[in-house]
Amino acid sequence: MFNIERWQEIFEAISKNRLRTFLTGVSVASGIFILVILLGAGKGLQNGIQKQFEQDAVGIIVVWSGTTTKPYKGLNPGRQIQFRNGDYNASVQKFEDKLDLRSASYNFWGGAFSYGKESGSYQYKGVDPDFSGVENLTVVQGRFINSSDLANNEKVAAIGMKVKTDLFKDSDPLGKEILINNVNFKVVGVFTDPGGEREEARAYLPKTTVQRAFGGGDKISNLFFTLKKTDNYDQALAQSQKFTQDLKDLLKSRNTVAPNDDSGVGIFNSVEEGKKFYDLNLYIRLFFWWVGICTIIAGVVGVSNIMLIIVKERTKEIGIRKALGASPFSIISMILHESIFITTIAGFVGLLASLLLLEIVGPMVQSEYFRNPEVDFSVALTTLALLVFAGAMAGFFPAYRAAKIKPIVALRDE
Repeated sequence: MFNIERWQEIFEAISKNRLRTFLTGVSVASGIFILVILLGAGKGLQNGIQKQFEQDAVGIIVVWSGTTTKPYKGLNPGRQIQFRNGDYNASVQKFEDKLDLRSASYNFWGGAFSYGKESGSYQYKGVDPDFSGVENLTVVQGRFINSSDLANNEKVAAIGMKVKTDLFKDSDPLGKEILINNVNFKVVGVFTDPGGEREEARAYLPKTTVQRAFGGGDKISNLFFTLKKTDNYDQALAQSQKFTQDLKDLLKSRNTVAPNDDSGVGIFNSVEEGKKFYDLNLYIRLFFWWVGICTIIAGVVGVSNIMLIIVKERTKEIGIRKALGASPFSIISMILHESIFITTIAGFVGLLASLLLLEIVGPMVQSEYFRNPEVDFSVALTTLALLVFAGAMAGFFPAYRAAKIKPIVALRDE
């Protein structure tokens, strides 16, 4: 137990080695400071990655057509593959029991939009109703494209908030008609997108209407799918990998692409890509832990050296204590108290300084893949436990050495 006399002894012992104790404390504090800052940076990377994946539906699979690179069935390489409605319909029919959301799109990357005196150039896509879920859109006014719009080739549009602000200012756009490449479309909804203004500078139209109004025939640009939820991540990963392979085989077969030609049909599997990012982030955070702990170890070695010096300087005192009947445990306890005191105080300073820095500077550091660096409460408790353990380890060997000193030898020490 700590009492007033014990505290006084600790301060007296430390004050005799003021400079060495200060430098050692700085080393320990900097170790904890670096560790917490690095862990906060790792958390910032994780938050940034999660934010990127939140922009679309969980487990989204995107398919696009490419150019063949290998001859197949008498056809030369270099053919540009063009997906059509039949490819999408066959995919949905074959994998119906596995799908949650599904949509095809026919894309136009730039179109002339106008309403009254206002005009601008924006992207527009012909899509299916599930596309709002695929893109994780939030409809803030009206509605999104529905199945009736597709069946009846309705000339309707759901526009992004950026388009709404540019063309309609503060007025209500619902029910009003806009011109898209000289074709009238009635605005039935306004949406926001987690991707921000760039993703909101576009309009979504019924796929069938876009194909007919802009000469697309039955062409489509991309296929989008999400799979039904599974019990855990490993099952989701295995299911998505099997699905993408089966889907790729189906589309290659329909478009006469060699089975070993991966350029004709491209697929992005967010579950698989997410695993790569999270694995990378895990390795980065483990590396941060390693660097921080190595820095702490350097400080702990310094504390241990200080305690060895203190033991050397107090050899005669220790001999007197033992001659008067002090037990080895009390000698060890005395040295450990001093060691834990130094590391704990220095560590708390480093911990508080790092948390304060993350609290003040963290919200200011925002980028596409780095957001809100922070340290969880559980991590702070872990570092605190690490401090106490480090202090105990730093003092144990000097304390054990002190406990082994024989009184007669100690009393002869000069």
